[in-house]
Amino acid sequence: MDFKRGDQKIEVYEDHQVVGEITYSDTKGGKWIIDHTYVDPNHRNQQIGEQLVKAVVGWAREEQVKLLPLCPFAKKEFEHQSSYQDVQANT
Repeated sequence: MDFKRGDQKIEVYEDHQVVGEITYSDTKGGKWIIDHTYVDPNHRNQQIGEQLVKAVVGWAREEQVKLLPLCPFAKKEFEHQSSYQDVQANT
């Protein structure tokens, strides 16, 4: 699987087709709001969603921005991964 950064999103490709994505809104104030995570139903239960959240966390660290996970899936991941706290924005 290949992860590719796009305009305010990260997509996952398998066999040149998008099988998942995570999107965010850039507040231009040093914060990205994660608003959507999607994995194609045929590719679920393969940890793709978790990998997408991990990828956007890594990208946020590189860009030195904070993340506000409003998407329910991303919010759950932040609750379970204490290692993401350094990039979590205060509400």
